[in-house]
Amino acid sequence: MPLVAGVDTSTQSCKVVVCDADSGELVRSGAAAHPDGTEVHPDAWWDAFQQASAAAGGLDDVEAIAVGGQQHGMVCLDEDGAVVRPALLWNDTRSAQAALDLIDELGGPAAWVEATGLVPVASFTVTKLRWLARHEPENAARTAAVCLPHDWLTWKLSGAGSDGAGIDTLVTDRGDASGTGYWSPTTGEYRRDLLELGLGHDAVLPRVLGPSETAGRTPSGQLLGPGTGDNAASALGLGAVSGDVIVSIGTSGVACAVAERPVGDVSGAVAGFADATGRFLPLVATMNAARVLAAAERILGVGHDEFSDLALAAPAGAGGMVLVPYLEGERTPNRPDATGALHGMRLETTNPAYLARASVEGMLCGLADAVDAVRALGTPVERIILVGGAARSRAVREIASAVLGLPVSVPQPGEYVARGAARQAAWVLSGAAEPPQWPLADVVETEVASTPQVRERYAEVRELTATRP
Repeated sequence: MPLVAGVDTSTQSCKVVVCDADSGELVRSGAAAHPDGTEVHPDAWWDAFQQASAAAGGLDDVEAIAVGGQQHGMVCLDEDGAVVRPALLWNDTRSAQAALDLIDELGGPAAWVEATGLVPVASFTVTKLRWLARHEPENAARTAAVCLPHDWLTWKLSGAGSDGAGIDTLVTDRGDASGTGYWSPTTGEYRRDLLELGLGHDAVLPRVLGPSETAGRTPSGQLLGPGTGDNAASALGLGAVSGDVIVSIGTSGVACAVAERPVGDVSGAVAGFADATGRFLPLVATMNAARVLAAAERILGVGHDEFSDLALAAPAGAGGMVLVPYLEGERTPNRPDATGALHGMRLETTNPAYLARASVEGMLCGLADAVDAVRALGTPVERIILVGGAARSRAVREIASAVLGLPVSVPQPGEYVARGAARQAAWVLSGAAEPPQWPLADVVETEVASTPQVRERYAEVRELTATRP
């Protein structure tokens, strides 16, 4: 029974799963926390990986490893491969103005969509590079290579800094490269002119590998997969097919679908990413997801289970009370300076149950808007696959189909980014043309019980929220 390992180096933690390469059965796993904040030194990711691997019983018996990672983060290295400054993560919004400047300088949103399949927002790497060039010019000048979190961890696993593994040995994949703002999913090539537009000069960029191409070996001889971004890894781990839309409710909220052709959205709502199989992954991301529920729990002074019970005790629509969940600004719609707002309070609705219900519905309405944006580009939308930490909530599961208006499939809670990375590792190990078939177990299907008035009321209130970019 050959074993493979998948790594999820996410915003909040590192998870490692060890799986049977043939069946996908989980053998063991481990996890370790990452520091809080929107900028983190990459060394913290390496330390967490080592701790998570040890918690998983070590990786000496695995034959291949692949890494899925948080997208967009800016990792800058000097000529010797040293980290120039702590990495700016996807959820760092200080580059919001840089995004607007870059859009104007290339000639508007349509020019960016044609070049890279996306319109820059503060999340994307190219905007962070522009921020660096404007605010830390000495660090920008020292930057000899730019990579992403999963690229950096794969590079470390390959023995970076030893055996001649310098910055010219960095690798990435289509899925993660497509979130930088200087790689085209249509042509499969970097746009170095856009890199220079952001950073101010050219730099070494990771070589973009094919979906099952090897990234080399660890010093111990284990094969390395190319890795990918977290959303592409999750889609691979879930075995998503055309017609499925994955809605992930974690630190960020995501709606994405597997597509056969690249898409472009000049509004900027949908990013035309690539996936981890050679296809495409039109994706909408929100900055406010599970932490909206956590904030409401803190206000109410209750735990997860009691919060869920409260939300289900209130009627659909929460008596007209609506939470617009822009607690950290928002990426989609692009409102980085917006704040959350609670509208429609009346005496009879000012109680914990109605606030809990409004919080769940508000978060899900934001994600329903994301699903609508994917559908509007012609991508088939037939079923929702609901994953992420908040999918464990009974209230979220039961309310989701009503708000989204579609059948909802909820797989057993699991580390699907890490599972997708492990499936990629098994694919590299097999040398086959397609990834191995790893079935999902214990999938719960929910019926549609649509309540369109919830969406209509949310849409009215959403436009009352501050729209200053």
